[in-house]
Amino acid sequence: MFKSITKRSFGFNLLVVVGIFAVLGLLFFSLLGFITKHGDTLTVPDVYKKNIQEATMILENAGFGVDVRDSIFVDSLPGLAVWEQTPARGSIVKVGRTIYLTVNKVIPPMVQMPDLTGLTFRSAEMTLHSLRLNVGDTIYKPDFATNTVLQQLLNGKPVKPGRDIPEGSNITLVLSSGTGNTENPAPDLVGMTFMEAKETLSASNLGLGTVIIDPSVRDTANAFVVKQTPMRRNSLNELNMVRAGESVDIWLSNTRPEKDSGVVPAPPVEQED
Repeated sequence: MFKSITKRSFGFNLLVVVGIFAVLGLLFFSLLGFITKHGDTLTVPDVYKKNIQEATMILENAGFGVDVRDSIFVDSLPGLAVWEQTPARGSIVKVGRTIYLTVNKVIPPMVQMPDLTGLTFRSAEMTLHSLRLNVGDTIYKPDFATNTVLQQLLNGKPVKPGRDIPEGSNITLVLSSGTGNTENPAPDLVGMTFMEAKETLSASNLGLGTVIIDPSVRDTANAFVVKQTPMRRNSLNELNMVRAGESVDIWLSNTRPEKDSGVVPAPPVEQED
């Protein structure tokens, strides 16, 4: 065969080679549509919120490949549920196209609780959202600084800054509603223990201001209030009035006062001659 080829002219052999390549080219292009499945398209089904196993079965039965490319935590979704799919649902793609899925984590990651005390509600809300935490209930209490955070709670209990908590937790914010318009008599705290005084102030919607402790005090909770500002009565023996949200300063000592030092004796009444 080699001799028969070599006996032919170069021009003839060249035409034969060109013809072979032309036939191969025509064959390739005629099969290209079949190889690439040109014109064979499918609509991507919706697998949002479906469990990863169910989503995989739906996609593979529809002629797609499946690849889990990422995970995220969304507290409103069950674990291993599909959060996102690419291409999106309803997209027209070729048969066999791989659909990339983002699924929800089973165990939420932990984040550190921020210190929200003293922030405005808006700032606290933005801080929580940046850490993927949610604002739960809002509770208002009288206080001077209107609409600022007085306390942060998790599951009804105070939560300290820096504590690790699950991402997606609902944080209850105790906010200041400002001072009230109604005036009430200042409570009489003198003679009470420190804990009793705190409970009385809380029940009266008053804040605890400065606490001055005698150096001899070792057990603050059971120390006695010997002085307060504002006092129960003024120098004219009239009741001092306070508004909800205002603060009362107290002085603590180991010794219980013998009498109510917050009560000023009434001035003597002069008798006419």
